[in-house]
Amino acid sequence: MSFKVSATAIDAVAARQAVADNSCGALVVFEGWIRDHNEGQAVERLEYEVYRPLAEKEGAVIIAEAIERFGISHAMCIHREGLLELSDIAVIVCVSSPHRGEAFEACRYIIDEVKSRLPIWKKEHYLSGISEWVNCEHCAAAGHSHGHSSEHQ
Repeated sequence: MSFKVSATAIDAVAARQAVADNSCGALVVFEGWIRDHNEGQAVERLEYEVYRPLAEKEGAVIIAEAIERFGISHAMCIHREGLLELSDIAVIVCVSSPHRGEAFEACRYIIDEVKSRLPIWKKEHYLSGISEWVNCEHCAAAGHSHGHSSEHQ
């Protein structure tokens, strides 16, 4: 199906409908939301930076891998970029399949691979006024700085 990066709010109903299929008995959806805390700090909002060309290309590869590996009928993922507020959906994965087991496994595979393989950086803005890049392990390991220092402010 597809992988997309979106600068606007994710429409969860439309995402589910995009993988709807009468031959499928299972639909598994994962929604990643912006929460109000992380590691003891009160979070006000998040900001995502995405290198779109590579993210979209590798995201499509991940979707294709899931379809082949788990034998599911349809899969799609949308990841946000830009500034997001509390309770916004940051990422959604939708998988439809004739059976639930494969749908659950494929959905987990897709979100785990997206989190580890795509060039997406997250900056947390805290109520204290401090902001910092978080979960940058894979970009640091690959030698990428993407415009932010390894020393968080």
